Amino acid sequence: MQRVTLRLPEQQLKMIDMLVEYGEFPSASEAIRTAIRDLIDQRSEKLVGRIKLFEKTQEQSKNADSYLRLKDEQ
Repeated sequence: MQRVTLRLPEQQLKMIDMLVEYGEFPSASEAIRTAIRDLIDQRSEKLVGRIKLFEKTQEQSKNADSYLRLKDEQ
């Protein structure tokens, strides 16, 4: 595991410390790792959706091009 240094507003740090204090997480590091995992999961789902939409649009564009070429040949 690699170490990453980041700056957070004091209010966010206090909230993380409170979550640790009340037993939600064993440490601040684990709370932050969980938040990052959740972020990656959420963003990955959105990204997959965008990729599928892009692929569908490309396929529709190819179909339209093929249709137009056929009409021109007639």
